This record gives sequence, C-alpha cells and structure tokens, in this order.
Amino acid sequence: MIGILGGTFDPIHYGHLRTALDVQQTLGLEEIRLVPLRDPPHRAHPTLSPADRLALLHAAVDDNPLFRVDTRELERSGKSYTLDTLRSLRSDQQGDTFCLLLGSDAFNGFHTWHRPDEILELAHLVVMQRPGEAEPAHYHEHLTHNPAALKQQAAGLILPLPVTQLEISATGIREMLGQGNSPRYLLPDAVLELIRQKRLYRSG
Repeated sequence: MIGILGGTFDPIHYGHLRTALDVQQTLGLEEIRLVPLRDPPHRAHPTLSPADRLALLHAAVDDNPLFRVDTRELERSGKSYTLDTLRSLRSDQQGDTFCLLLGSDAFNGFHTWHRPDEILELAHLVVMQRPGEAEPAHYHEHLTHNPAALKQQAAGLILPLPVTQLEISATGIREMLGQGNSPRYLLPDAVLELIRQKRLYRSG
C-alpha cells in the first residue's frame, strides 16, 4: 500500500512529516507520496512558486527512502483535483493500493470535493485524528476501525487513525519568518537553511 499526502507544503514542516510517518508505521505502507499542489481548489494560492516549494520538499525528505516527492500535480495545468491525481497514479501503478491521507478538517469538507464518490472508488481514506476525537461525520457506510481491512480490498474504506498532533501551521511559520523570528524545531533544519539561503518568506 502507498500513502498519498497532498498539500501546498508552503512550507513543509514536522506537522506534515510526523503524522505521515505515524500512518506509515501503523499501516506498514511501502512509501508515502508527497504531492505538492499547483492550484488547490479549496484553499488560498500558495505563497511560494512551485519550484521553491518543490526544493523545500526535497530538502525535507530526500534522506528518507520512505518518502517520495511526486510532481504530477505541478506538471498539470489548471486546478489540482485529487481525482485526476489518483487516476494518473492508478494508470501508472495498476496493482497498487492507495491510501489518501487527510486531516480531520479536510475530511469534514470531503463531501464538497470534486467527485468524492469516484475518489473512494480509487483509494482508501485515512483520516488522521487527534487522540479522542469524534468519529468522522460523513460516509459512515465506508467506515472501518480495522487497519488490516485496507489490505483486503482495493479501495473504498475510511479508516480514522489517531496520530501525533503537533500544533504547527505553515501560516504561523511564514509569519515568524516575515517578522524576522526563527521557526527552528518546527521544520527540518535542511528546509530552514534553504529558506534562509533563498531568502524566502521575507517581508519588504
């Protein structure tokens, strides 16, 4: 099974990486694909260019073989729809099972996404939750609490999974950098060093 974590990654930080690693270890995923979005339909346009966000992603994970940066959404024009990405992945790797990793907030809006039922035909959803958080509010007919069930069918299940919660936000990191403060220990040192070298997120 392969985990798919999409995002603007503006910038990538430990909140992304630690939760993804929790899922990988719990489910025994072969790898985690980090998929940076070019033009996300449900959030503001990224601050940095695709090239800069991609460079920060590589700085974060190139030393860890469990993570792989997947650029197919950056290479495609128009809105970054998850369904298109999953169709492309399925075409490339027909024998693999895909698990789409979502935070609880993202999942709560999943029913408003572009063709959500078709997404569930192509992948499982893993809803990364805070410990003790309530059950997902939608798609109860797809819910399972058995991680092993994801290996028994190709797609269509939704697994709530408690993960380490680090209260880190990319917005907060950008604000700190814009104010001249250090976000060290919130993101990998290699990412912070590249931000400094390229003078990213600076105000004025």
